[in-house]
Amino acid sequence: KFITPAIIFCGVMSNLASDAGYVVLTPLAALVFLAYKRHPIAGLAAAFAGVSGGYSANLLIGTIEPLLAGITENSAKLINSEYTVNPAVNYYFMVVSTFVITLVGWYITDKIVEPRLGKYDGEIEREEIQELTAAERKGLRWAGYSLLAFVALLLILVLPPEGILRDPETLTIIPSPFFQGIVPIIMVGFIMPGIVYGKAAGTIQSDKDIAQGMTQAMSLMGYYIALSFFAAQFVAYFGWSNLGIILAVNGANFLKATGFTGLPLLISFIIFSGFINLFIGSASAKWNIMAPVFVPMLMLVGYTPELTQMVYRIGDSTTNIITPLMPYFPIIVAFAQRYDKNTGMGTLIATMLPYSLAFLISWSALFIIWFIFGIPIGPGAAIRL
Repeated sequence: KFITPAIIFCGVMSNLASDAGYVVLTPLAALVFLAYKRHPIAGLAAAFAGVSGGYSANLLIGTIEPLLAGITENSAKLINSEYTVNPAVNYYFMVVSTFVITLVGWYITDKIVEPRLGKYDGEIEREEIQELTAAERKGLRWAGYSLLAFVALLLILVLPPEGILRDPETLTIIPSPFFQGIVPIIMVGFIMPGIVYGKAAGTIQSDKDIAQGMTQAMSLMGYYIALSFFAAQFVAYFGWSNLGIILAVNGANFLKATGFTGLPLLISFIIFSGFINLFIGSASAKWNIMAPVFVPMLMLVGYTPELTQMVYRIGDSTTNIITPLMPYFPIIVAFAQRYDKNTGMGTLIATMLPYSLAFLISWSALFIIWFIFGIPIGPGAAIRL
């Protein structure tokens, strides 16, 4: 009964490991549904909805938060050179969104998507699943121990009233060195269990093996490094030419003159972000283009950069699952073709469309409630300036 929400929840949480959920969880979810004599493509769709549609929801700070926060901060400095944005600025909204996405995805899967797919009576080639070796089990066990030790150390340094990672003057957590250093903390939280696993499992013998593993991982970042170079030039030219400020000021004046502010403006920005996402798949690439204009513009109207970032992320996530330009979309199609050879991009888009619309409506409704009651969207992050 609870297989569907469990898969969607795991999909949302898999964002902590960047894009691993696409290649690990989606095919696994299909097998789980098949094992329970349910349609495997429904399981795949549920996992895909959680991983990609819930990309801006989580119970923990992931790898995308520091990236977007850095872009937001640079854009905010076009108006206020001393403005800072920490990676956890959308955290409260993200936590609640995790459960909203899970519940909505559960309903869409069980009541709409799976009934439309019908009963599955196809045959697939059974893949032999190899059991973990004793060395691999040992590695996973010690990696888990190291992660628990790291989390315990963080709690010791943060929770006590005079914790080292609290603000040295006010002894508060917000702001504090903990949030200012969240990027290296996340890095250590991933690197340390990986190294411990390698040593315990025997796959890492020396520092050369660690360097080689990092090199292989970074080889996949070539696209993003090239993108970052040109995006940085784009942002720098915006600052040098004052074009960003000009567009922001003129845009803000237009919005004030027409009275197009408040919820209508922000909901329109959600829809606009979702539309742009259909043509530019990368969340950071879009934000690099949009932030230098919209962050200053909405600041001049009275909204915080943190709010603008949150609104952008809602629109960006809701259409991830229906754009064929999303890098992992062809991979999801290939997974689906294991169970239905006739599945193509159009078929998958039609399957995922109910999720996209439901996420857009429910997430926007959650945002409206948040906005009306003026609830902080994250640590130290208000809605209005």
